[in-house]
Amino acid sequence: MTLLTLFSSPKPFTDPHINIIQRNAIESWTHLNDVKVILIGDEEGEAEVARDLGVLHIPNVDVNEKRTPLISSMLDLAREHSDSPLLGIVNADILLMDDITVASQSCARVADKFVLLGQRWDLDITHPMKFGADWQSHLEEKVRREGELHLPKGSDYFIFPRGCYTNIPNFAIGRAGWDNWFIYKARAEKWDVIDATQDVMIVHQNHDYRHLAGGEIHYNAPETKKNTEMAGGVAETRYTIVDSNFQLRDGKILRPRPTSGRFWRGIELFLRKIFFFLPEDKRENVVRPQRWAKKIRKFFN
Repeated sequence: MTLLTLFSSPKPFTDPHINIIQRNAIESWTHLNDVKVILIGDEEGEAEVARDLGVLHIPNVDVNEKRTPLISSMLDLAREHSDSPLLGIVNADILLMDDITVASQSCARVADKFVLLGQRWDLDITHPMKFGADWQSHLEEKVRREGELHLPKGSDYFIFPRGCYTNIPNFAIGRAGWDNWFIYKARAEKWDVIDATQDVMIVHQNHDYRHLAGGEIHYNAPETKKNTEMAGGVAETRYTIVDSNFQLRDGKILRPRPTSGRFWRGIELFLRKIFFFLPEDKRENVVRPQRWAKKIRKFFN
């Protein structure tokens, strides 16, 4: 029995750059200790890549009307085909290193119900990686030199005990909203939401969005709108890494350090409770402090 099963639903491997970065990412997972890897879906080239890299491929995932895999079905299949105590859903362009398994072990030792997540580092990678004995140290050096830490918006991985997220809406993978809802759900259930940014370096390989309609990012896509509706509305899809109630620092699970982002987020959540009776669009204008600041700046300018 492996500690952790990582599963993902990659994009088609038809675009040369997407092919390179997804192969890089998935191969990095295969070099982790005590980890099983599952690719879920039936995109072009997926079965061949799974065979090349020696990972399990499950093609029969439930999809929506756009043929986009559903996260609920992905979770069911991951549980069915794995006995790992921990599951991890991860985007197929994310490079992982040994610190992810160390962090997972640390959390599993002290928490029964938790979700582990963290900010990513963005990095330009255009060529197939070589996974020699020191590939991780070389990657870390390159990230420190050339990478950029992404804002704590959106999440590229979630690691959690297999008993979590057993009943979720039929979110479309790769569209906005579901990752925010994962954080909202964990907070609502009073699980530990653990930000591992300080201890875990995950690396996002930059890419464009040619695989989507119009080549534009998915924030305004119809599937994103549907994800938001299934999540329960805008408030539930506003949760980000800032809403974590713990941090992993030097292997210890601690209360998060105060930041201005956490302060203003706390104000927003407090105001949401007070103005719960307002329609959603009006409540948004009232409860978000960032909008006040913009209006004040506009007034004085």
